[in-house]
Formats: sequence, structure tokens, C-alpha cells
Amino acid sequence: MIQRIQTIWLLLAATCAFLTFKFSFYSGNKVINNKKEFLHLTASENLLLTLLTAAAGVTALVLIFLYKDRKLQLRITLAALAASIGILALNFSATDNYLEGRLDLTSVIAFAIPVFFMLAARGIYKDEKLIKSVNRLR
Repeated sequence: MIQRIQTIWLLLAATCAFLTFKFSFYSGNKVINNKKEFLHLTASENLLLTLLTAAAGVTALVLIFLYKDRKLQLRITLAALAASIGILALNFSATDNYLEGRLDLTSVIAFAIPVFFMLAARGIYKDEKLIKSVNRLR
């Protein structure tokens, strides 16, 4: 389990997903109660974003232990990849509520989540391909 590279990628994806609750994606001015306030957009900004981000992090952790069923692991990893792209879309749609602002440097963490899921899916696919070729030789 730990010797497989996709375990590292999934662990990094989970870590990045949970770090987005702490670090901001976007900072800017927003009007609240007729006052202009400087706020940071994190994963806990709205309910859907919070649920999807937490689900992506927990899914990545659960996927580490599904190493015996690689086909299921690959399918769920691809679904988590789609969800992480959805998280990025929700982050960008939440920036429309701000009057002015900018992407933070820590937004790289949110962009890294789909990359790590993609790398994990690639590793799982390579493992599945290797097992099929070894079974063919028997």
C-alpha cells in the first residue's frame, strides 16, 4: 500500500484539500451591510464548497485503503478528480461576489488537488496494466 506512488499522490491531494480550509483562494473587498470589507475566500466560505472540499479530502484518504480493488479505486479517483475541478469552478464563481481583489499565492494549493488526483489515477492505471500483463504471462 505505502510502496505505491499513487498512495503518496492521494495523501498529498487529501492534505491540500484540508489546507484549503485554512489558506485563502482569493482576497478582496466585498460589500456587507452597506460597508466595504476586506475578506478572504477559503473553502469554508459557502456550504457547497465546504462539503465538496471535505468530501474530496476524505475520499482521497479512503482511496488509499482501496488498493486491493484497483478498478474501483480508479473509478472513484476519476470521480474525485471531477469533483476537484468542480471545487475550482465553485471557487471562481464565488469570486464574482467581490468588488475587487486578487488570487492569493496560496490558491496554488487548490490548483494542486486535481493534479494530484490525476497523477494518482495514472499510477493506478499503470498498476492495473502491469497486473494484467503479469496475469497474461502465467
